[in-house]
Amino acid sequence: MTGQDPMSAVQIDTTRPHPARMYDWYLGGKDNYPVDEEMGRQMLTLDPRVPVMARVNRAFMHRATRRLAGSGVRQFLDIGTGIPTEPNLHQIAQQTAPDARVVYCDNDPIVLAHAAALLRGTDEGATAYLQADVRDPDAILEGARKVLDFTRPVALSLIALLHFVPDEDGAHDLVRRLLAELPSGSHLVMTHATADFTPEESRAATEKLRAAGVTLALRSREEFTRFFDGLDLVEPGVEVPHRWHPELGEPVPGQDDGVIPGYGAVGRKP
Repeated sequence: MTGQDPMSAVQIDTTRPHPARMYDWYLGGKDNYPVDEEMGRQMLTLDPRVPVMARVNRAFMHRATRRLAGSGVRQFLDIGTGIPTEPNLHQIAQQTAPDARVVYCDNDPIVLAHAAALLRGTDEGATAYLQADVRDPDAILEGARKVLDFTRPVALSLIALLHFVPDEDGAHDLVRRLLAELPSGSHLVMTHATADFTPEESRAATEKLRAAGVTLALRSREEFTRFFDGLDLVEPGVEVPHRWHPELGEPVPGQDDGVIPGYGAVGRKP
């Protein structure tokens, strides 16, 4: 899935900010452009804790992956992977289960350009990268089947992704479509930003991003919980991300200094 020259067939649009590159900037990375930094700085004027939120989301992914790998899950499909930041999901999973198989997926060509960094896994396991958009679940499922065995449980990871997919694009239907192909014992791992705690700042952020061509669909606790319809929520259920099994990882500096406007949860398919 990564044999091609990563930049031969795609062009990076540096005229508009992209969430993956903004996320990289928040995390202190260098794989972003002035347009991403500019929008990132505008977000910081609305809430200076955005970089903390980015790290909290990654820490949630680490803890959820650690828990699932520790309970026997050996396959992971991570959509909206983002620019590689260590430790990445496959490193966490393969620390616990060296035979874990991981497929990463993202729609930003700059992630594709760095895909090799995502593929340095164990000899016993497997890692692969798929260039696709969450709005095209059939392409994702077709690519993932080349690496993952869909007769065995898969953890579907959607970290800080679906708040960029509006209702008119069928966000809930997309998740249902992906889960429909996964067997009993599979899991949905998800975080999502919300306006529940910071309505004024969230409204301003949504407007700024929309003006720059980025859709932000902040959802309520009820709307977030609907993604898990038909699944059995792993305790403690829907929670602010850093309060979900904090014992499974190190705290993010600053996570308790103010509100983290988001939710996280893990659900198991019966």
